[in-house]
Order: sequence, then C-alpha cells, then structure tokens
Amino acid sequence: MILSLGVTIGLILIFLSVLIGPFKLKIIEHNLELFLFICGVLAMTISGFAKLPGTETGWRLEIVKEALTAPLKITEIYGIPIGIVQIVLVVGLIIYKWNAPIHEAIRKMTNALSLKVVAFILIAVLGLVSSVISAILAAIILVEMVSAIHLSRKSEIDLTVIACFSIGLGAALTPLGEPLSTIAVSKLSGPPYYAGFDYLIKLLGIYIIPGIFAYGILGMFFLGKVDPKDHGLGYEKYNETFKDVIMRAVKVYVFIAALVLLGDGFKPLIFEYFTQVPSTILFWVNMVSAILDNATIAAAEIGPVLTESQIKSALLGLLISGGMLIPGNIPNIISASKLGITSKEWARIGVPLGLVSMGIYFIIIFLPKIW
Repeated sequence: MILSLGVTIGLILIFLSVLIGPFKLKIIEHNLELFLFICGVLAMTISGFAKLPGTETGWRLEIVKEALTAPLKITEIYGIPIGIVQIVLVVGLIIYKWNAPIHEAIRKMTNALSLKVVAFILIAVLGLVSSVISAILAAIILVEMVSAIHLSRKSEIDLTVIACFSIGLGAALTPLGEPLSTIAVSKLSGPPYYAGFDYLIKLLGIYIIPGIFAYGILGMFFLGKVDPKDHGLGYEKYNETFKDVIMRAVKVYVFIAALVLLGDGFKPLIFEYFTQVPSTILFWVNMVSAILDNATIAAAEIGPVLTESQIKSALLGLLISGGMLIPGNIPNIISASKLGITSKEWARIGVPLGLVSMGIYFIIIFLPKIW
C-alpha cells in the first residue's frame, strides 16, 4: 500500500514547517507551543485521508481524549500516575513561595565544590537516577540547580542541553523513566522476548551508562570561563510572578498535547516508510525524534516481529536524537520553558552534539557487524 501523493506531500510540508519554522520566524519562536499545536491539528486532519489496513488514522475520540489527558498523566512511578503539568505547576509554586532559602541552599552546596565537579554530578547522577525518579523529576531538579548557580548564559545553556541528553538516555533504562521505555517493555512483554522490568537495562545498559558518564565528562569542559558581565538566569534575582508560574504550566500542557497530535498525525508516514527499513538506516531515520514524540514513534516501530538488533537500533536512534531540539524530549521542554532557552540557542549545541553522538554510537553498534 502506498500513501496518496497529496497525503505524503501534506505531511512532509508540515514536518518541514515544524523543523524549520522556529528558526526562521520569531513569531513562531515566541509562540512555539501554539504553532506546534496548529501543526498537530493539520497533521491529524491530513492523516484522516490515509487508509492504513488495520490502523485508524485521523480524528477520532480516542486521540482527542489522549491529547487532552496525556499532559496530566504522562508516566507512572510505582503505579502512581504522574503528570508533567502537575509536577511543573506544584514545583513552580513551591519555588515561588520558598525560592530564597532553596536557591541559597543550592549555592552553599555548589560553593563547596568546583563548578566542573558540580557539572559532572548534575549530568551523570541525574542521567543515572532518571530511570528511577522519572525524566520529569530529574529535569526539574536540573532546572533549579542551574537557576541557582552563577553561570554565564552560554554555560547555562550548554550545561542544560548536555544534561538533557544524559537524562533522556538514562530514563530509558527502566519502565519508570519515561513513556518510551514503558511502551517498549509493554509491546515486547510477550514472546519471543518476554520483556520484564530489567529488559531495557540488559539490552541498552552497556551503551547508555558509558554514554551518561561521557556526557558528564564533556559537560565539565563546556562551562568555560564565567564572564562577570554575562550572567544567565540563575544570577538574576528571582522575579517570577504567580501568573508566570501558572502560564508556564499551561504552555507545557499545550506543548505535550501538540506532540500527541503530531505523533499520531504522522503515523501514516511512520507505518508506510519507517517500519520497512533495515536497522542501519532506521537508526538514522529515527532522528525525527528531535521534533516528534519518541514514545509515539516507538509505539509504531517496536514490536515482537523485530529482531533484537532492530529494536536496539530503533531505540538508541530515538533516544540520542531526542536531545537535539526542544520538542524531542520531556526534559528539553521543561528546561527550555523554565530557563527561557530559544530553539536556536538549543540547536547551537544540541544538533552538533546529537550528530556526533549518533556517529559514535553507529560505529560502536554496527562496525563490528560490518567487519
């Protein structure tokens, strides 16, 4: 079955708009959540004209319900539903109320250590524990730590982006970490893999854990020298209002809902093309995770019919590239929203770091097979 030319062109145009728009037009950059939501609505509408055997596409009650509820119930920790919006809102209100003592405690702790040691601890430790406390909580801890430390804006952004790469990788080690890992384990729970709680750490741990430590070491060298005339958000006096806290939670809600619609709207392209490619190519094709919900892509691609090599390639491609742009991962969304990081600022380090990481992992995974 081949998609109609109109559906294919329409979805590709939306994809390019999502990829390029935030970098070219300031109005989109400043209203990214609304823009992505509109693109999601258009993608869902166009996908309704696609006919996939055995798969529903386009507007339907279940996807509307998912878009409305997913931001409020995006993962589970020990069986308890956790919503990114609630966490962002509650933690935001706590910081709003007690920001002075919290930030002072963080500064005292960091003053006892060098900035480079703090950077390594933030990146490596949060990456490792994100699989247990969830990527959401790890990202919120990261944001508050970065906000409390006196860094230049460039160093602040570099540290945040590298840490989000680490958190995005580490969260996939258990089903507690993020939706992608939960979906992957669920879809592979039957024969022939009988995936359990430790399946992903056994499959991917040998690749992910060294990667987390590598990002930690890299982060130590990205801080550079602090310019006293160029202070990031952490140096400025906390000046958020109650309205700012509420609006940030609202924007995160719209952002997650938009990713749900985009992911389902692009389902025809994913089913038609992505699932048909070999492991070596699928690894690179999954760089679309930089702008699409990686959990949705994993739900479409991962299944018991795949070989373990294909599963490994697909998941690592999704996880690594998820750090390249803001929409790619939940930690990215939380951090960029709180710290005011623009798409261009994120991509400045995220894209080259992601491409280099993809290249290194490609060599590690596939070179032994080629030889």
